[in-house]
Amino acid sequence: MPTGVQKIRTTCCIAGGGPAGMMLGFLLARAGVNVIVLEKHRDFFRDFRGDTIHPSTLEIMNELGLLDRFLKLPHQELRVVGGRFEDATFMAADFSHLPVKCKFIALMPQWDFLSFLAQEARRYPAFQLKMECEAKELIREGDRIVGARAAAPEGDLEILADLVVAADGRHSDLRLASKLEVMDFGAPIDVIWMRISKRPGDPAQTLGYLRAGQGLVLLDRGEYWQCGFIIPKGMNDAIRSEGLESLRKRMSQVAPFLEGRLAELKDWEEIKLLSVQVNRLKKWFLPGFLCIGDAAHAMSPAGGVGINLAIQDAVAAANILAAPLRAATLTDGDLHSVQKRRELPTRLTQRMQIGIQNTVFKRVIGKPRGEGKVPVFVKLFARLPFLRRIPARLIGMGFRPEHIHTPEVLSQ
Repeated sequence: MPTGVQKIRTTCCIAGGGPAGMMLGFLLARAGVNVIVLEKHRDFFRDFRGDTIHPSTLEIMNELGLLDRFLKLPHQELRVVGGRFEDATFMAADFSHLPVKCKFIALMPQWDFLSFLAQEARRYPAFQLKMECEAKELIREGDRIVGARAAAPEGDLEILADLVVAADGRHSDLRLASKLEVMDFGAPIDVIWMRISKRPGDPAQTLGYLRAGQGLVLLDRGEYWQCGFIIPKGMNDAIRSEGLESLRKRMSQVAPFLEGRLAELKDWEEIKLLSVQVNRLKKWFLPGFLCIGDAAHAMSPAGGVGINLAIQDAVAAANILAAPLRAATLTDGDLHSVQKRRELPTRLTQRMQIGIQNTVFKRVIGKPRGEGKVPVFVKLFARLPFLRRIPARLIGMGFRPEHIHTPEVLSQ
């Protein structure tokens, strides 16, 4: 039975056990900083989350000495990113030229990635992970954030901390409570996600299929395809009202090889909506409080870079904040340094995504079926293979890849 409010003291409290929160918690604990990560769910098993581990993230795992163990987990390796527009097949990115150890994107269920980070983090006595514990409110003393209130099965918690980090996603309760200003840049699309079985003879991994009026993303999960059907913004209710058979027909028009198995979609409960957002905080911090990952900047799924940008935020935050947190000398200037370090790559990535949305998705998804023309970029990638290195660099590494600078402190 739930009891009264329990008070806990730590150095850093992180709301959200996603990629940003788990990586930051792991790195801070590894550096000897007492940290508590709060995850509102009972486990990490959430379908239709981003499953792409990009070369920049794999390089971080290598720098941490974890790469060999990590790659023993079941995964697929995507060494090129291709697509199909109408009847034209093209290759958009070739990772073979990247200056990293792993020249591929690892396709891995996000729950495996998060469970791996949690397992590694528990090796350090400074780390605590509280599952089924949802951060709901900020605790203030004057103009400073000094902790967070959370709800847990055993009762409410008050976690007092030198720093509270919101890494609880684009719908962050703590970001909302902070009243930090959000700049919204809009998005012309949404995505509905579902599973479709794989069969022998299916084509090799081709990330995107575009046909006038419709688009489909396919991620190889080994035994099945994770499918993202791209729809115009706000059209989910209309598509549902047309019925499942209409959706099956639409999908078979985009990727005909799926036609014989789309009857597997038997209920709308098997289909989940991702409402696409592109936004960014004007200011990422308050005294004693910092937002990172989607809580600081919601990303479009274009390029699949959101998870990896969040991880880069976490690495940068650990590099900058571990020493002052351990020495109890944290200042607003330290928090500003995190934003200053990560804001430019975030701006540039969002600008790139908005460009993709407006020049590809908006033109294709917004047109009547059957009226699409092969875009110029498809022809250029086919004729000039060296151009594929540019999106490979932007997708695989990002605009400012981070590296591990925090020490490992084995005892405190």
